[in-house]
Amino acid sequence: MKTAVVILNYNTKDYLRKFLPGLIASCEGRDAQVIVADNASGDGSVQMMEKEYPEIPLIVLEKNFGFTGGYNRALKALEADYFVLLNSDIEVPEGWLDPLVEWMDHHPDCGACGPKLISYSRRDYFEYAGAAGGLLDRYGYPFCQGRILQRIEKDQGQYDSPADVLWVSGACLLVRSRVWKDLGGLDERFFAHMEEIDLCWRMQLHGWKVTMVPSSRVYHIGGGTLPNESPFKLRLNFRNNLLLLENNLPATFAAQGLPVEKARKKAGKRIFVRMCLDGGSALVYLVTGRWSLYRAVIHAHKEYRQLRRPGTIPQEPHVPEGLVDKAVVLKALLGKK
Repeated sequence: MKTAVVILNYNTKDYLRKFLPGLIASCEGRDAQVIVADNASGDGSVQMMEKEYPEIPLIVLEKNFGFTGGYNRALKALEADYFVLLNSDIEVPEGWLDPLVEWMDHHPDCGACGPKLISYSRRDYFEYAGAAGGLLDRYGYPFCQGRILQRIEKDQGQYDSPADVLWVSGACLLVRSRVWKDLGGLDERFFAHMEEIDLCWRMQLHGWKVTMVPSSRVYHIGGGTLPNESPFKLRLNFRNNLLLLENNLPATFAAQGLPVEKARKKAGKRIFVRMCLDGGSALVYLVTGRWSLYRAVIHAHKEYRQLRRPGTIPQEPHVPEGLVDKAVVLKALLGKK
């Protein structure tokens, strides 16, 4: 099998019913297999798959391991050249997969790529989760080509050239399987949200490129599992943003040429500023009476302190030849314009 297209499902039976037929048809005649992994859904997803799609391989997990643990376990059981992580709330058109596979075939230095993410409900606009490829600002806030904060751009061909980016959305992410395995997959401390940014960043610190391939596009509903106003989702985002910075900032600064200890200290200062900015957000939630969101930020920082792994940065971070000149991550996070 060249390409394994894997949907990790958690209580989205209706999306599977709606979008699986088109996905299956889009993979016919190609060396690609659709697989569904179920994260212990309680909505009858497994029974529906067994009854209505018995031809689709089904991986049933014994509990909800989150996006990170679910995919780590599902992909460990598969052998393919490429893995595609695909959300259940995505509609794919015919021919969406070919440009991604062809890009990887012809660019052996690329570790992962993704399509343009278009809104399912507004087909001429980008979708919030990934738009046309993602970046971070210097304090670790994610943004995208085609989306900054809540402002979503209309797709007018402005991002129709392939572009190396810091990250592409885990809603539809094609990964070279040997890179996935070499890096150990996703960091399971994240559970869900921002784990794909961490993976893509780690790829680049090991010399791999991450590319948005605009000749492929998919249509994403978004918020299929957790609504945007969920305190749980907010807690994950605040917590994981800090884990993301701690995982990657020291090695990124070291790639710039700083000694390891100076790189650690500079990263620590940047993370401290970010935590102060988080505190400002918590204060806004407090004074506006959004108590559940205020508590989510406080709990996020508490969990970050419990989950962080001080001292795990390699004493001599891996810095491939030419990384400083090529990696988008350096431009995005070291204040270079």
